[in-house]
Amino acid sequence: MDDIRFKHFSPIVTGTPGAGQGLYPPSTSTQIKNEPSVAFADVLRNTIEKNSEVNFSNHAIKRAVDHNMDITDDELNRLNEGVRLASEKNLDDTLILVGEKAFVVSVKNNTVITTVNNNSIQGNVFTNINGAVIV
Repeated sequence: MDDIRFKHFSPIVTGTPGAGQGLYPPSTSTQIKNEPSVAFADVLRNTIEKNSEVNFSNHAIKRAVDHNMDITDDELNRLNEGVRLASEKNLDDTLILVGEKAFVVSVKNNTVITTVNNNSIQGNVFTNINGAVIV
């Protein structure tokens, strides 16, 4: 059997590789993470305002940005159709499933309350809804 004392082990390094050696400028990762989020939120809000009949609450937009949810025009059209179907059935707070995304919508206020993407939809419990629409 080999004696473990004679084996070479690589050290465990945490943090940014090469940061202490001047290979990467300090604190650029923080700036890069924050700037696209703001731009993405603005782009998402503008797209929703142009193409959607339903409004998005600030919380719903924040959740969509935090989870990097790209909402296409087709998905907005399907969401609008889901709200229309829920309204026809006189539903108030409704879970609308559009592909792998879930939207909790206040139909009477025509507003998306929150959004959930496919990464966090499994194992989630939706409360205070009185209907679900799958479009």
